[in-house]
Amino acid sequence: MSAGNFTSERLFREKFDLKISTLTVKDAITIGEIGIFLGRQRKLPIAIEVRIGNWIVFRICLPGSKPDNIEWINRKAEVVKSTQNSSMFERISALERGVDWFKEHNVTDETHAIHGGAVPLFTDEGFKGILIISGLSQEEDHLLAVEVITEFLALVEK
Repeated sequence: MSAGNFTSERLFREKFDLKISTLTVKDAITIGEIGIFLGRQRKLPIAIEVRIGNWIVFRICLPGSKPDNIEWINRKAEVVKSTQNSSMFERISALERGVDWFKEHNVTDETHAIHGGAVPLFTDEGFKGILIISGLSQEEDHLLAVEVITEFLALVEK
């Protein structure tokens, strides 16, 4: 497993640094539209999904993405739903601790993917949704998801 330049400590703090005030349908669509804008601008072959709870509010597959990106999205989302942490945090934490994440959580890699790209969406009320990106390297998927939420925060905090 690759750690890149990530640490579990930094990744854990991200979920608090990226807290948003609300997560309405309008917010979820805006988050998705920011992802589209960045993806199109950079010609990225990605799929983007935003969920509120289990409800898929926004999903798009940009040119170059593949059908299996949706499978990856679903598997990454299962990790976030069960842990309320980013899929990258779970990967790096398992690597740092030297544990088999799948055995620890009693799940399989057919249903869960500890690959970067899925980040929890927290509001003042707690865990509300997930932003998932698939199509790049897991490090790039994660960084793009963080960038999308950062851009959303800058937009709504104007």
